[in-house]
Amino acid sequence: MGWLSEAIAEARHGITNGAVIMVNLLLLFLGWQHSTPVTWHLAWIAVTASSALAWLLNHTRYRLVADTPTSRVVSAPQGYAEFAGQGRLMAGDQLFSHLSGVPCLWYRYRVERETNDNTWERVSSGSSHDTFMLDDGSGQLLIDPDGAEIRTPHKREWLEDGYRKTEWLLRPNEPLYGIGEHVTLGGANAELDEKQDISALLTQWKRDPTSLLSQFDSNQDGTLDAREWAAAVLQAKRDIAAEHHEIRLRDGVHLLRKPRDGRLFLVASEPPEQLAQRYRRWGWAHLAFIPLASFLLIRI
Repeated sequence: MGWLSEAIAEARHGITNGAVIMVNLLLLFLGWQHSTPVTWHLAWIAVTASSALAWLLNHTRYRLVADTPTSRVVSAPQGYAEFAGQGRLMAGDQLFSHLSGVPCLWYRYRVERETNDNTWERVSSGSSHDTFMLDDGSGQLLIDPDGAEIRTPHKREWLEDGYRKTEWLLRPNEPLYGIGEHVTLGGANAELDEKQDISALLTQWKRDPTSLLSQFDSNQDGTLDAREWAAAVLQAKRDIAAEHHEIRLRDGVHLLRKPRDGRLFLVASEPPEQLAQRYRRWGWAHLAFIPLASFLLIRI
């Protein structure tokens, strides 16, 4: 089912809006050419339904991007959040695009060859899965691109040795926007099991009975009685509490990933205001087809 996932990926890269408009224009043209009531009614139903759905999808995204407050990495809440900053490579890491070898944060590619009937057949395609960073000046946010809808203006298409090659890139040191599920790994949000860690520490001490006795055998009879063992357990609790406190004082790793509840996970190389207006304009463009189709239907 690779073709299906690639088709979905195409839709995620902004092709759907243009395709819907082109199809609606074609339907209106066909209706005008035939000029029969049945043809026009069918065209009107198809244009109205597709335009209304496309408007709703774009308007929903517009409201989501416009209404979600932009968080600062250093103080972002856990859960669904929006961020804006500059794209950065991971320290010590460098990613190169699959086809052109250009340094990038993320890439997606497609290779096609021309068939005998002058159509293009897909030979290979794929995308990178490496995490990259968004830096907003207050902190650094790792972005896991798996499952994300990624919008970028950096698209290149060229012919080479009979193949048509297409590549999309997110470039470093450019504006970067992300909305998705924010989680902080480690730090104050570290998931620690006090009971399990205390048990593990006591088990470790038992493996060295000489050291255990030297610390807690207060009457030096060569064994630990109930009171002495209770002292050992109390010390283990204190040690684990101190260790957990130190772990929670460390800086956690901020990560943006695909929401588990299915909400939009979007990464784009443009500011949120510009992105929101883009969805708004697409929405109005689709909505304009409804009165246009209705006007033409009345004229017929």
